[in-house]
Amino acid sequence: MRKTLIDPATVHSEMRIKQEWLDLEEVAKVEVTSEDPSFPVESALVSGKGPGWRASQRGKQIIRIIFDKPTRLRRIRLEFLEMEIAWTQELTLQWSAEPGGPFSEVVRQQWEFQSARLDK
Repeated sequence: MRKTLIDPATVHSEMRIKQEWLDLEEVAKVEVTSEDPSFPVESALVSGKGPGWRASQRGKQIIRIIFDKPTRLRRIRLEFLEMEIAWTQELTLQWSAEPGGPFSEVVRQQWEFQSARLDK
C-alpha cells in the first residue's frame, strides 16, 4: 500500500480548479419571481459577478433555470448566507424534461439561520 499525507486545503482548491461549471449566460435563461435591484439573480449564478441574489419581497420565491437544450447536470452548488436576521429557509430543487412540467423533486431541505450580529 502506498500512502501520502495531503493538505485538505490544497485538495479542496485543486478540486475547485478542476470543476467545470456551466456558463449559464450562454446556455440558459433564468426566471425569478422577484429580485432586489442591488442583488440581481445573475450575481448569484455567474461566478465573480456580485453579492448574490436576494428577493425584493417576503414569501415563497422561485428561481427557474431553463436550458436552451437538454443538459446533463452532475453537480449543483448552492450557498446561502444570512448575517442580519434569524429565519427558517426551505429549499426545494426540482427538474423537468418538458417545458412547464411535470416536475420531479430532487431534494428538499430546511434549515435555520441564526443572526451573527452581536447586540450590545
